[in-house]
Amino acid sequence: MAETSESVTATTRARDVLDRVVKAYDVRGVVPDELGPEATSALGVAFVEVVVRPDAEARGGVPRVVVARDMRDSGPRLAAAFVDGARSAGADVLDAGLCSTDELYFASGDLDAAGAMFTASHNPARYNGLKLCLPGARPVGQDTGLGAAAARAVEILSGAPLGDALRGGLQEVDVLRPYAERLRTLVDLSANRRLRVVVDAGNGMAGLTVPAVLGMAAGLPALPLGIVPLFFELDGSFPNHEANPLVPANTATLQAEVVRRRADLGLAFDGDADRCFVVDERGRRVDPSVLTTLVGLREARRVRDEGGEPVILHNAITSRAVPDILGAQGVRTVRTRVGHSFIKAIMADEGAAFGGEHSGHFYFRDFFGADSGMLAAMHVLSALAEQDRPLSELVGDLDPYVRSGEINVAVEDPARAQETVLSTLGEKFDTEALEVDRLDGVTVSRWTSPDPWWLNLRASNTEPLLRVNVEAADAETMRSVRDLVVAALDSTVLAHRGVVSRPDSAAIPRVTQGTD
Repeated sequence: MAETSESVTATTRARDVLDRVVKAYDVRGVVPDELGPEATSALGVAFVEVVVRPDAEARGGVPRVVVARDMRDSGPRLAAAFVDGARSAGADVLDAGLCSTDELYFASGDLDAAGAMFTASHNPARYNGLKLCLPGARPVGQDTGLGAAAARAVEILSGAPLGDALRGGLQEVDVLRPYAERLRTLVDLSANRRLRVVVDAGNGMAGLTVPAVLGMAAGLPALPLGIVPLFFELDGSFPNHEANPLVPANTATLQAEVVRRRADLGLAFDGDADRCFVVDERGRRVDPSVLTTLVGLREARRVRDEGGEPVILHNAITSRAVPDILGAQGVRTVRTRVGHSFIKAIMADEGAAFGGEHSGHFYFRDFFGADSGMLAAMHVLSALAEQDRPLSELVGDLDPYVRSGEINVAVEDPARAQETVLSTLGEKFDTEALEVDRLDGVTVSRWTSPDPWWLNLRASNTEPLLRVNVEAADAETMRSVRDLVVAALDSTVLAHRGVVSRPDSAAIPRVTQGTD
């Protein structure tokens, strides 16, 4: 039977809705304009039908999904709709309530259940979203089930009949204490020297998890830490600052408080607390690439002590210092695409112990291969407390190069913009001396020259932006290459002026920072 015009219109409308919110490795959109209960209910059904149930049957089990949410006001309604959809498709649902994203990943691994986390991470209050995983916190991205689930959700929203599965059950679970206990077994802070630590939770989920893991809120013994809390009240309207510590303005209060309190360091978490940023005792931000190297060295040493050969992952945007320093210690490093679903899959394939991203995501094999800002923070605390030097000296040798910070440009055609930059670089430099790869966007490198540099141009997976990163062995070279690239990009947006951001110059309009 031919489709009616009404059914075609409904399908087109549903596809348009999901096309806007389904990204490369998660779901994210404005509530309710782009993402509402109807869509999340359909996604709940679809996730169980096309992802969870086939996986459970292949493993000889039954479909189970643990569902959690962050503190956003829209979370309870969206999560309830998803739960209803998942149960109608026959899944037993474990409701974990308020959680950080890494707490949800822990629950997925510990309870051996698929996972669904309602969060929009660092995005403003009007957004919400959904991160999905299979049992054991195995990643679900566009090519590993998310795309298929979105396609089935389109059918459901268009009026397609649902299956006839028996309705699944519902059980509340509390995983906060088991989560805290697991982290403390991975990094033991109990015997270290006492540290004073300022923590900015940004009114996000770290306000729940920090007191449980680093304090006594979960009933665990006290640690030698003096925690100075900033913005621990859970508030999805983010009244104090955006929950995105990648943006320097959002850590300004933390930086000042570290200096004022004469603290040993500061920690800043994003909204769902899966990312962590660090401030040293001078109030200066420590680049996530430096933390990748620091934690990578610790994890490599642990693997060797256990008789293994360490493998450490880093994404295409991290500093060249990561593979240089780790490689000098005989550690095999693997460069990956940006994004948690890609990194988790490669971590499993390579048997990697650890992986780090420029955006403050840190992944641990011993944490189900998932990312945990809290676990990364604990590694930094342990590394600092195990010796007597201040943090600035501890990490000083791990940061030899000069980076631009991430520059964001809104362009109509990212592919055309990339080619414009490549053409400009070809006119400026000897093309035979340029190495080009397309692992993630376009990376151009001239690292073997007397004035080495590299840059990456990459379309954001979550926002309509072209992201630019430049690194060089010295500041003058970095600025020269950065300004050449920005000028080339400016020429592509004269008719449709985009927002250009970078953290270290007033010559270009205001700063915005990306995190994917």
